[in-house]
Amino acid sequence: MTTNRARQPKGIPAGGQFASDTHSEVALTLPQHWDIIPDLIELTPETEQVLDALRAAGGRPLIVGGAVRDGLLARTRGGTVNSLDVDIEVYGLSKDVLRKALPGEVNEFGQDFGVFNTSLNGQVFDVALPRKDNKTGEGHRGFVVDTDPDMPFETAFARRDFTMNAMGWDSATGELVDPLGGRADLEAGILRHPSEHFSEDPLRVLRAMQFAGRFNMELAPETAELCREMAPTFHQLHKDGIWKQFRKLSTEGTHISRALNALHASGWESHFPGLAATRGVPQDPIWHPEGEVIVHLGLAGDQAAAIARRERLDEEETSMLVLAAITHDFGKAHSTVVKGDGTITSGGHHETGVAPAKDFLERIGAPGWYHEKILPLIREHMCHTPGGGVEISPSAVRRLLRRLDHTGGGPTLKQWSLLVEADKAGRGEGARHTRNYVPDWLAVADRIGNEKAIGTAMLKGHHLADAGVPKGKLWAVIVGLSEEAQDDGAFSDEDGARDWLAANEEAVIKEARRRLQKLEAAQAKRSAEIAAATKARAAIQKAEARALRAAKREAEQAAVAS
Repeated sequence: MTTNRARQPKGIPAGGQFASDTHSEVALTLPQHWDIIPDLIELTPETEQVLDALRAAGGRPLIVGGAVRDGLLARTRGGTVNSLDVDIEVYGLSKDVLRKALPGEVNEFGQDFGVFNTSLNGQVFDVALPRKDNKTGEGHRGFVVDTDPDMPFETAFARRDFTMNAMGWDSATGELVDPLGGRADLEAGILRHPSEHFSEDPLRVLRAMQFAGRFNMELAPETAELCREMAPTFHQLHKDGIWKQFRKLSTEGTHISRALNALHASGWESHFPGLAATRGVPQDPIWHPEGEVIVHLGLAGDQAAAIARRERLDEEETSMLVLAAITHDFGKAHSTVVKGDGTITSGGHHETGVAPAKDFLERIGAPGWYHEKILPLIREHMCHTPGGGVEISPSAVRRLLRRLDHTGGGPTLKQWSLLVEADKAGRGEGARHTRNYVPDWLAVADRIGNEKAIGTAMLKGHHLADAGVPKGKLWAVIVGLSEEAQDDGAFSDEDGARDWLAANEEAVIKEARRRLQKLEAAQAKRSAEIAAATKARAAIQKAEARALRAAKREAEQAAVAS
């Protein structure tokens, strides 16, 4: 422990307000003690150059925010600190002096923000004066910023999102400036808001979610309560901001279940109805001793994050796998049935879960390719165990590959296998275990060859034209039949497809016509049903309009009579 150098009174320019030989009577009577942590962050030469320049100008620069938090976490939990991602807050310098003192190419973000950007040898620094943000309207632009180089640490740090991010580190003295108890909260795994200003930015609630998942933390009760009060402000957020938080969680999070817990505690789970609907939905305790569906989704998310690191997946694949894990059983909220004898089933949940998962991905702002990858995984995550304990056939693998549609942007068989693994591992130690068929699927796929070739129809339009089949709706049906034959191993290249058509042309065309007639009949029936419903709805609307006009006339007549 040590005593901070006392602040120089305002108006004494020599040496700046943090000059080493300056004292103040008031400050000496109210000393502040900070922990001394030498070498908390390994600084680059460029960082040292910026800090030295600011000190030479008479200021006291502190490294603030995430770098300090990550440095403390690295000391207690292991891990590393990104020494290239350093934010600096400078006390004791005016804005003009700060601008002149900074080395490199300096830019200022707005005349009133007191935030500067500079770059040295490719390393970019954000350097700011202590400031307060006063909310004046909705959104990120609705703020008035007040800067003050003499602002107390407590006031300056109170504008930050959580106490664990409201700390500064003085590399010259090793002092950890922690006026709001951030280190204690960090060590206890508590996300606590530093002041009432927290509620001015609704995105902070989703930051709490991703911090909980990244650092294995939970919301302080008073912070959870404040988040619940902020729930109506969700509509102020832009999709890109929402997606940034979910992407951060799904790429860097290792405790996904903690993130889901934080989302529930905050009251913001309700903004994602597909996820919220799984809370309270029971599961068969033999297969899922972990309890409700929402618990299983969190555990599967934890496993997906661990699997992604084991497999050394890149950020995009990691994000996709984690999001697939926390959405794969959304269908159980719609398909779960508790029978009279207490048996719990959820047949078909892999199909009923696709629509709510799509809605979830849209709500979090996930790019379109996430839909293309994740939705087929949800639809196919239950097909890994064949009925009756039969062996996995090449035909079954080809059909699965075609349904996954990797050539059309869908997931690979390997990605499917990783989701199945996360699903099975997310059921808890007490779950009933059966034979794991996933290695068999992968082995058969490896034997039969390239997934892209398997997922591509070998029979082409020009083959049908050469065979004299008139171009039209029948072509698509015939190609569909050829894909079934291809999946069954009847052929594996274009020459084989041509030969198959020649040998079976009469039967193929007959079956194609039958299927086309059946399809067109179903479409006609559906069109008639829609037309009838539209006509009935129009009749109801007309009747309601007549009744409304009659009621209005009666009211007018009554008014005249009175």
